[in-house]
Amino acid sequence: MRERGLTRRTALGIGGALGLMAATGLSASAALARRPSITGAELRSALPLPPPFQVPLPIPAVAAPVSTSGGVDRYAITQREASVEILPGVRTPLWTYGGTFPGPTIESRRGRPVTVTHRNELPVPTVVHLHGGRTPAASDGYPTDLVLPEGRQDATPHMGHGMPGMHAGMHDPRAVVTSLTRDYTFPLDQRPTLLWYHDHRMDFTAPAIWRGLAGLQIVRDDAEEALGLPAGRRELPLMIADRAFAADGGLAYPALDPTLRERPGVTDPYLAGVLGDVILVNGAPWPVHEVDAVRYRLRILNASNARHYELEAVTDDGRRLDLVQIGADQGLLAAPVTHRVLPIAPAERYDVIIDFSGVPVGGRVRVLNRLGSGRTRDVLAFRVARTATDGSRVPRTLAADLPAWRRSDAVRVREFAFRTGRMRGGHGWLIGGLPFDPARSDVTVGLGDVEVWRLIADVHHPVHLHLVGFRVLSRNGRPPLPHDAGLKDTVSLRPGEAVEIITRFDGYRGRYLFHCHNAEHEDMGMMANFEVV
Repeated sequence: MRERGLTRRTALGIGGALGLMAATGLSASAALARRPSITGAELRSALPLPPPFQVPLPIPAVAAPVSTSGGVDRYAITQREASVEILPGVRTPLWTYGGTFPGPTIESRRGRPVTVTHRNELPVPTVVHLHGGRTPAASDGYPTDLVLPEGRQDATPHMGHGMPGMHAGMHDPRAVVTSLTRDYTFPLDQRPTLLWYHDHRMDFTAPAIWRGLAGLQIVRDDAEEALGLPAGRRELPLMIADRAFAADGGLAYPALDPTLRERPGVTDPYLAGVLGDVILVNGAPWPVHEVDAVRYRLRILNASNARHYELEAVTDDGRRLDLVQIGADQGLLAAPVTHRVLPIAPAERYDVIIDFSGVPVGGRVRVLNRLGSGRTRDVLAFRVARTATDGSRVPRTLAADLPAWRRSDAVRVREFAFRTGRMRGGHGWLIGGLPFDPARSDVTVGLGDVEVWRLIADVHHPVHLHLVGFRVLSRNGRPPLPHDAGLKDTVSLRPGEAVEIITRFDGYRGRYLFHCHNAEHEDMGMMANFEVV
C-alpha cells in the first residue's frame, strides 16, 4: 500500500464528455486543469424538465419506532420497488427504503441504541451501511454481508469490480449472508451529527444509490439542544443528489446490466463517474421553500454519485449571504466558520446556519452551484414569506469535546495512493496499485492507536473511512482549508493533491473499509480493508 511521491502517476486524461481515456504523456491533474470540477460524464435527460424553483421542498418523513422497550429503539424498514412522482406529472420507478426517496429519517439520541430490521423485497441482494456511524463490524454493512431476496439462496454472488475481463466469482469466507431480513444494531455512542444510510453491495453500490436507496439518520443530545440553534421547522435536512431521466420517466443510468444482477459496471464514457442533469433536493427537482425572515439550520448532505458542488446563497439583487458552518461530518465544530462559498464532495455533510433576516419579505435567495453549468448551476431557492421572532443564536463556542490528537501521538504514518490503473484487461480505480479484495487484509491497526494517513490523488477522490472520524492536518504540506474544520469521515482530495489526516482507531474491533466515495470508483475497485485488532 505504501507508495512515495507522484512521479509514477498513471498518465490519464479525464474529461466531462469523455469519462476515462488514455492520454499518453498527460497527467490526470493537468488534464483536469481546464475543468477541475469534473470527474465523470453527464447523462442528459430525454424528456422535458420543469423550470427551477417551482416544486415545494419535501421534508422526509420521520420513521416511527415499532418498539422502544428495554432502552432500545427498534425500527422496521422494507426495501421495495415503488413508483414515485419526482418530475411533475411523471411517475418514476425507484428502489426505496419504505416506499419513499429519500427513505424515512431516523431520529436518534446519543448513547441510546437503535436496531433497524431491514427486509429485502427487491430483486437483488442488498447491504445497508450507516455512513458516519460508530458501528460494530457485524452491523457496519460490509459489501459481502448480503441480505438475499426471497427465493435466492446463493451465498457467493458474482463480484467482478465493475469491468469486463476482471476477476469474477470472488469468494469472501468471512461474509455473513442472511435471507430476506437482517437486524442492524447501532449503539450510537458518538457525537450528535447527521448520518446517512445507503446500499453498499459490492460492485453495485453506485446504481443502487442512484435508484433511490438512501436515507438520513440524525443523532441528537442534550448539550447540543441547549445551545439555542435553530430547531423544529427551522432545521432543514437537505439531501442533494443529481439524476437523469429516460423518456419513459425512469432514471437513466449507463449500467452494463440494467437488472443489476450479474454484470457490474458502466459503459465506457462514464468510467470516471456518472453525473445527472437534474439536481434533486430531498427527491424534488430544483425545489423552493418558504421561510421566515430568521435564522435556519441547514443539514446538507451531498448524496450524488460523483458530482461535486460549490454552494453559495445569492439574493435576487446579487448579494451573497454568509454560510456559517457550525458542524462537519462528525458533529459540531469548536467554533463557527463563515463561508461565502462552500465546497461539498460526494458523501460529505455540512451543518450550516443561514440568516434570512436581511432579506425583505417577498424576496428570494437562490442556492447555486458554482461548479455547475446550465441547469446544474441551480440547486434550490428560499422565498422569504414573513417577518417573525427569532429566539435562536449561534454561540461563539459550539463544542468542547473535539479530540486533541497531535502528530506526535501517532504510532505510525501510512501512505495510500488513489489512482486509476489497469486491472485484468480493463480500466479500474486502485488504492496503492491494488483493486479491492474482501479476502485480503490491507491494513492492521491496534485498538486505540493514533495514526497519520497521507492520501494521494490523481483526480478528484472523496475518501471515506468507516468507523472513525478524523481531522485534516494538511493539504500539500500547507494548512487545511477553512471547510476542513472539525471532525470528518470523508475528505475531498483534489487532483494531484496529498492530504494528511489523523485519527484514533477506537470503538470496536473487526473488519472495516476505507474507499473513494465517488460511487463508480468504489464499484470499480477503489476500496481497501482495515482490521482493528
